[in-house]
Amino acid sequence: MSKNITRRSFLRCAMRATAVACLPQAIYAGVKMPAVSVKDLSLYNLHTEEKIALSYFENGAYVTEALRDISYLLRDFRTGDILAMDPHLIDFLYDLKGVLGTERPFQIISGYRSPKTNAYLRKRGGGVAKKSFHMQGKAVDIRVEGIDSKVIRSAALSLGRGGVGHYPRSNFVHIDTGRVRSW
Repeated sequence: MSKNITRRSFLRCAMRATAVACLPQAIYAGVKMPAVSVKDLSLYNLHTEEKIALSYFENGAYVTEALRDISYLLRDFRTGDILAMDPHLIDFLYDLKGVLGTERPFQIISGYRSPKTNAYLRKRGGGVAKKSFHMQGKAVDIRVEGIDSKVIRSAALSLGRGGVGHYPRSNFVHIDTGRVRSW
């Protein structure tokens, strides 16, 4: 078998690769893609003004220290309480980042909420759920500077997982790892 590449075989291969790259993303929906070896995120907590940029998944495993750092940043800023955030929520953010095609940090409006904070917010009104996923470390409210919240909502919905809520007046999107639903 010859290892020499002819001009014709090179052009044929290049044309096929170009054609495949132009196919709509939906065609790839059923195709198993290779596992990502590194997953990274950049987060900015609007209340504490803390920012992190880190890899939370490397070589097929979650990085425990990075998950701790994320959970700390997403803590209840009112009480200081910390809960380990659901890694599936962190993956949701990572995948959302990919769909949005941005490296800008997610601005965090709300991550973990203690029962005390959740009760306080419920009393103030504003549609806070009694059994909020925020209290389980399974929800986050976000925005991304320079990206309309409608675009973030559409991108989150395209992933077909968890809850996605859009709050246009407050300019943020809620995502969680509960059942698939939207509002």
